[in-house]
Amino acid sequence: MPRPPRLNLVGLHHIVNYGVAKEDVYRCDDDKKMFLDILCKACKIYKVKVHDYCLLGDYYHLVVETKDENLPIFMRQVSSNYAIYFNRKYDRNGHLWQGRYKSWFIIDEKYLYDIFRYIEHKPIDDKVTQKIGEYPFTLLATLINKEQKIISCARSSKLKKEIQNDGVKALLTMPLSQKELQLLRIEQKKKINKKNFIVTQEKKNTLKEHFYHSHDKVSRDNAVMQAIEDGYSQADIARYLSLTPSMISKIVALQNKND
Repeated sequence: MPRPPRLNLVGLHHIVNYGVAKEDVYRCDDDKKMFLDILCKACKIYKVKVHDYCLLGDYYHLVVETKDENLPIFMRQVSSNYAIYFNRKYDRNGHLWQGRYKSWFIIDEKYLYDIFRYIEHKPIDDKVTQKIGEYPFTLLATLINKEQKIISCARSSKLKKEIQNDGVKALLTMPLSQKELQLLRIEQKKKINKKNFIVTQEKKNTLKEHFYHSHDKVSRDNAVMQAIEDGYSQADIARYLSLTPSMISKIVALQNKND
């Protein structure tokens, strides 16, 4: 039976892949550096930006942005070139990756920042470090540690542009709660519609409806979280409430902490 076609849209994508049989695909730091070098070379060829990444033992996470509908060929270049390098170096044969990479289209800002938090906390989840930004093979580590060099394909990343925002910093330090992880899985299963070259998800309520009964700070903050769950970006909510994006980020961080 033929495999279903890979989702191939212009925009932001969360990508993950594992080594075959969960074997390590990086046996040393030089392997991780080579993977990043191959990644950036492919980015240059296919005009792709990297917004975040994490390389750990037997897998990787990437957040990339495509300008053309070329995600499959871009990822094929990265995966095959790294496999050739790895097999030659370690005198091995056969497949390196467990199969096709998995990818999810990132529809809005809330989803994007949840993925940033998820990725940057993976080294903690895997018990290789105790604090975000300490493990060297994440983008955040290169942004907050001056002795580390930012890879060329991530120099215009959204994370790099906004890391000095106190609200963003506070948000990144907080791991996803169980509720947020559940919502993230739901988000990943939503059907993406492409109409007239605009990618959309249907929203349940307008912002006016979300905030209609918000007469105090508590009800407002609860409505902020409900609007985000409905698919509105923090920027959309900030504009509607005449608040700064930083203020919305702080509200989200505090609400998540209290869950």
